[in-house]
Amino acid sequence: MTKLAIDPGRRAFLRFGGAAALFPFLTSPFSAFAQSAAAGSIKIGVVGSGRLGGTVGGLWVKAGHQVLFSSRHPEELKGLVDGLGPKARAGTVEEAVAFGEVILIAVPYSALPQVGRDNAKALAGKIVLDACNPIAARDGEIVKEANENGVGETSRKYLPGTRLVRAFNSFGAGIFASESHRAGEPIGVPIAGDDPEALKVAEKLVRDAGFEPVAVPLARAKEFTPPGPLFRQALPVKELRQKLGITQ
Repeated sequence: MTKLAIDPGRRAFLRFGGAAALFPFLTSPFSAFAQSAAAGSIKIGVVGSGRLGGTVGGLWVKAGHQVLFSSRHPEELKGLVDGLGPKARAGTVEEAVAFGEVILIAVPYSALPQVGRDNAKALAGKIVLDACNPIAARDGEIVKEANENGVGETSRKYLPGTRLVRAFNSFGAGIFASESHRAGEPIGVPIAGDDPEALKVAEKLVRDAGFEPVAVPLARAKEFTPPGPLFRQALPVKELRQKLGITQ
């Protein structure tokens, strides 16, 4: 069989065209956002401003980001935002989702479908950091679904159209508060996603919180979600990379 000759310029064009077809976001407005976010302040909406959301969001405020913390009762967040200064605000979930260029969701896992339904249009296209964990004693039937199908796929199902990254769920608020920007080797924070730009933004926000990110594909999110082996494992970043089989 005769092979068709393709000149190098044509081959390069086809490679570029194929990449553009596979990853349309590389030429989307989010490319400009990702570039600007790498160096500057990001507007972040926090959905679920309890211990985890309040702690991680507070670390971002201290790093110079603008954060809108939300709750069904935003008046209860007055003490939190007053203590963080002018870059912190409180509002409703709808206000946080509208405000944020990036959204952190830190609610009970059983509440995730409702958050996705109520805010589907506003969340579409946004980078969403999902810190929700399926806990058997608390979250009911959805835990079985997450365990059977994988927490990454389950979250993606209930947050359709978002640029999803599983992050900030592998250990509790106390570790985030006490180990941020610690001396010596930083604690590693595993993150999981399939969108390269969303992962880059998530990596920046992990570093800004005072930790070092270790990224894996979304399908591996189960490894640091209950009952995965790395859940509640606050490990130095080199040890975390080793346990995840990442040698780079």
